[in-house]
Amino acid sequence: MHNMVYLIGRLTEDPKIKDTESPYLSINLAVQRSFKNEENVYETDYLRCVLWDAIATNTCEYCKKGDLVGIKGRLQNRSYEDESGEKKYITEVIVDKISFLASKKEKNDEVDE
Repeated sequence: MHNMVYLIGRLTEDPKIKDTESPYLSINLAVQRSFKNEENVYETDYLRCVLWDAIATNTCEYCKKGDLVGIKGRLQNRSYEDESGEKKYITEVIVDKISFLASKKEKNDEVDE
């Protein structure tokens, strides 16, 4: 059996470390599909990714909303009960490795020609 995921996408928000015993970071990655739908538009999938320890700390330090990253990880399913006692299910990517591919240019960084 093999459970491995490779994704390339953009961060949907600035990463922020969560307060736990180990550094923990949850990000949403916007991954554009490689084909167009019936309206001739590329659809985008938004995938929850979880990073721990040094990977989380480095991502938080060097990345911001809109940056393009590549990740290698594995899928994980889990469940929890919400406040009303209803059982909720989540599928997320547990990140083993992240590559910082490109920063999204800020408007003030662009040069007028």
